[in-house]
Amino acid sequence: MRKNRRFLTLLKGFTLIELMIVIVILGLLSTIIMPRILSRPEQARRMKAKVDIRNIESSLALFKTDTGRFPTTSEGLQILVSDPGIKGYNPDAYLDKIPLDPWDNKYIYLSPGTHRKDYELESYGKDGEDGGTEYNADIESWNLDE
Repeated sequence: MRKNRRFLTLLKGFTLIELMIVIVILGLLSTIIMPRILSRPEQARRMKAKVDIRNIESSLALFKTDTGRFPTTSEGLQILVSDPGIKGYNPDAYLDKIPLDPWDNKYIYLSPGTHRKDYELESYGKDGEDGGTEYNADIESWNLDE
C-alpha cells in the first residue's frame, strides 16, 4: 500500500514553484543562447560569398591560362558562361552559370582593378551597397582572409 502512495505522488506532477523555476531557467538560457543562434545565418551567408568568390577566381585563372588574359570589365563574368569565340576558349572549363551572392545581388567584377592589378571581385554584403560595417561590410577578393 505504501508503494502505491509513492507512485500516486509521482503522478501528481510539478508544483507551481518547480514550474516557475524551470520557466526562469529556460528564459535565462534563451536570452543567452538565442542571439548566438540567430546570428549564424548571416555568418553562413558571408562564408558562402567568400567561397563563391574563390570559385569564380579559379574559373578566371583557367580562363587566363586558356586565353592569355582576364576578361575585361565590359565582358564581365558572363564570358565564363557563354563562348565569345576567343581563341583558346574552352566552353566546358569555366562556370555553368554566374552565381548571385547570398543576398541575391550580382558580384561586382572590375578588370583591371584598383586594389589588384589584374581584377577584383566584390559582394556588397547584406545591404547591397558599397561600404558598410559588420554584416553590411563588403566582401572583397583582395581581403578574403580578414
